[in-house]
Formats: sequence, C-alpha cells, structure tokens
Amino acid sequence: MADAGSLINWSLLALDPPGWGGVLLGGLWQSVQIAIGGYALGLALGTGGAMGKLYGGPVTKDLLEVYTTLVRAVPELVLILILYYAGTDVLNRLSSAAGWGPVDISGLAAGIFVIGVVQGAYSTEVIRGAIKAVPAGQIEAARAYGMSPLQIMRRITLPAMLPHAIPGLSNLWLIATKDTALLAVVGFSELTLVTRQAAGSTKAYLLFFCAAGALYLMITLVSNVLIGFIERHYRRGMPETVR
Repeated sequence: MADAGSLINWSLLALDPPGWGGVLLGGLWQSVQIAIGGYALGLALGTGGAMGKLYGGPVTKDLLEVYTTLVRAVPELVLILILYYAGTDVLNRLSSAAGWGPVDISGLAAGIFVIGVVQGAYSTEVIRGAIKAVPAGQIEAARAYGMSPLQIMRRITLPAMLPHAIPGLSNLWLIATKDTALLAVVGFSELTLVTRQAAGSTKAYLLFFCAAGALYLMITLVSNVLIGFIERHYRRGMPETVR
C-alpha cells in the first residue's frame, strides 16, 4: 500500500514553473506588505483616535465613538467590500467632479487603506485603555514639575502605557496578517487568492492549502518571537505576572 507521501506531488511546490512555490511566496510577500502597511496606518489612526476620545471636545468624541462602534459592529468582510468598492467609486466621482478624470488606485494602496481603517477602530480602544491604566499620580507629579503636555506624553504617558498596550496591539498585528486573506474576495493577489488559483489549476487542494497554512503559521511564529522580545524590553522593572 502506497504511503501518503507518495500520493502528494511535491514538485508542484517548486519555485520555478511548472511549480507554484514562487507564486505562493509572491502572494505571501504581498500579504506581509498589506499587513505591515495596514497595521501602521491603523496604529496611527488608533493613536489619534485614543487622544481624541480622551482629550477631544464633545463633537470629536462623538464622531470617534461612531467610527469605533460601526467598525467593530459590522463584519470585517462587509467592511472590506464597502470600503473597497464604495470608497473607490466615491473617489472617482470626486475626481470626475473636479475635472481630473478617473483615478487609477493601486490594489496594494487600497488593501492597506482598508485594513488600516478596520485596525484603527480596534487600536483606538486598546491605546485608550492603556493610557487610562497609567496612574493619575504620575501625571500629576509631572505637571507639578512643570512639564508641558508634550513632555508628559513623551516621558511619562508613553513609557508607562506601552506595557499595557503591547499585548492588545500584538493581537491586532496577528489579526491584520489574517485579515489580508479577506482581500481575496476583491481580487487582490495575496496569499489566499494565489493559493486558490494554484489549487484550482492543479486540483491539489490539500497540498496547497496546507502549504498556505504553514506560511501563515510561519508569520505567527516569527511574530511571537519579536513580540516576546518587545514585551520583555518594555516590562523591565515591572513585577512578573502570574501565568
């Protein structure tokens, strides 16, 4: 009886045609680019959103509350479809109204924007909660020493809130790497879409989807190592938590 290995055509994973390994790695690179760009954009939006929720005026707080509530309430797949198609249509209409003609939007830029908007809502709440975890006495002491708001943020708030924010932000990074797979529904050539194409062309569904799963796992394992290093760095001098 033939073993399982003999039933799998491993040559299909070769980097050069007719193998699809190079295509899968290309899709992986696209996924990583979208995840990094979307996460960075989401972190920027989250930082601004957290500051607005904590220190902004009533209108700013209300608008941010609507943003975070809507994004967290609507399924991410639906949000991606809305932002990708409706957002592109609105941008082209505005461009046409201004007399500039249709805008050719890069799929990579669109993917980063969509993931960033989704990530921004969750980052807002993570960062807001981390800032509120900073003891008020530290802020009051900094004010008593005559520090400006910018100095307080740079010297007190940011270093004190990072140990509280890193676990939540690290989870959001891992979510961002998985959310890139949702962009397959809009035809962007990330890892999931090229895996479907390879599996459909060769009918080796088990081989290619297991390979894609292994690549996603690799991203997670490497990320966990880096996250662990960052967390240990920013938790220096803090009491160890019970696991």
